[in-house]
Formats: sequence, C-alpha cells, structure tokens
Amino acid sequence: MDWTECKKKGFVKNIKLDLNLISALEKQSKNKLISSKMIELNETTTSSKVSLAYDSLRKLLEALAIKKGFKIYNHECYCSFLKEIIKDSLLGSHFDDLRIIRNKINYYGEDLSIEEAKQILKEIEEILNKVSKL
Repeated sequence: MDWTECKKKGFVKNIKLDLNLISALEKQSKNKLISSKMIELNETTTSSKVSLAYDSLRKLLEALAIKKGFKIYNHECYCSFLKEIIKDSLLGSHFDDLRIIRNKINYYGEDLSIEEAKQILKEIEEILNKVSKL
C-alpha cells in the first residue's frame, strides 16, 4: 500500500506537533527495548523478545511520524512513510520484513529459533539506531 492509498483509506491523518506525546512515545519505546533485553533469550522467549523489540521500533516510528505531522493507524503504512516521506526505501523494506515476521508471531503462532531471533533482534536494533537519528 502506498502513501496515497494509506491517506485515502484513513490510515494516515495530518496532525499538529505534540511534543508531550512524542516524548511519551520515545519513553515507551525505550522501556519496551529495555524490557526485551531483560528477558533471557531461549527457546521459550524468542517470540516475546522479538515482539517487544518490534513494539519498541513501532513506537519510535510513531514518534517520528508525529514529528513530521502525521498520525499513522496501520503498521503497513509505516513502510510507506519510511519509503515516501522519509525517502529511505531500504529502511521501509526492512521494516516491512520485520512487520511480516511480527504478524506471523502474533497472528499465526509462528515460533522462531534462537538464531533467527538473534538476527531479527540485531536488525531491529540497527533500524532503531537509524530511526533515532532522523
């Protein structure tokens, strides 16, 4: 779904800058990442760690979107936001890959191996670092 379609379907709205909300979202993002890191990585916790780390990233993207004047109501539209508004197609594609993995975990009960989780967590950290600089 491209940015125009996201807006047309009501998944994106223009909003005013809200510094308090941005700050709160950034704090939530940080707390979710800390929580993810506090959990030991083993066969039981792989999906939980990845889901928490993904949520951390999504909260940070929400804060970034608000900084740019947008409220986004659909995870897929964050991909379009990164590709079309931030002008980083690679970042948008990487987030989309993570979104799909998270959906498989949350909605289809897919499990991850420890090695898969390690790689995904590393990718999320890399994207978090990029987004935090935007």
